[in-house]
Amino acid sequence: MSLTTELREKLAVVNLSMERFREILVRLLSYGVLVRDEDQKEQLLYDDARRIEPLLCEYLEVAGMLLHHDSNAQFYRLYGPGAVVDGLPEDTLPPAPSLKARLSVDFVAAAIALRFLYQEKLNQGLIDNQAEAMVTFEDIAATMQTQLKRQLPDGNTARMDLLGELKRHRLLRFASTFSPVDEDAYLAIRPTIVGVVSNEALSTALDADGVIEQVTQVEESQP
Repeated sequence: MSLTTELREKLAVVNLSMERFREILVRLLSYGVLVRDEDQKEQLLYDDARRIEPLLCEYLEVAGMLLHHDSNAQFYRLYGPGAVVDGLPEDTLPPAPSLKARLSVDFVAAAIALRFLYQEKLNQGLIDNQAEAMVTFEDIAATMQTQLKRQLPDGNTARMDLLGELKRHRLLRFASTFSPVDEDAYLAIRPTIVGVVSNEALSTALDADGVIEQVTQVEESQP
């Protein structure tokens, strides 16, 4: 029996088509993450992914990838071979740098700042029922300046582009009307940040006096 035939038979047991399986798989490979509360489409994809989680894990494991499910925060995150992730078993496979997302230094620095802020809010017991931490844009800017000795990009357009990229990677959530100049507007740091910036990466970055390693500081799969 071919692998495809066996897969179709297993999908038929849970009444899911091969086309839907591909859609879920492509979404994970494209974004590296699947968050239930992102929008209605992603909610349906997440719910279907839960129905076939063993199949997805088995399929991706063949390629050396790890699919992590946080059932409390309701998201899936895909890690490439050799990923170092807090709270997960050590991956003995060699890293595959070509599978990592090519992220800008600004993105990596901002992600580390978000991880610092999330941990700070967690320690203070200021995490909401969705496991998110509410911060202002100024909180992010101040953390980058004081902890990483880095400035955010100049200009609102560049800053919104950076925030949009963080949102696309499901690390931030904010309203479509958000503006960096609105001092009363809040952004939500999602719990997905914990799986992207490890404790070790955070400590290394804080000790590096602003020197950010572009590729190795975050565990993002290739978008």
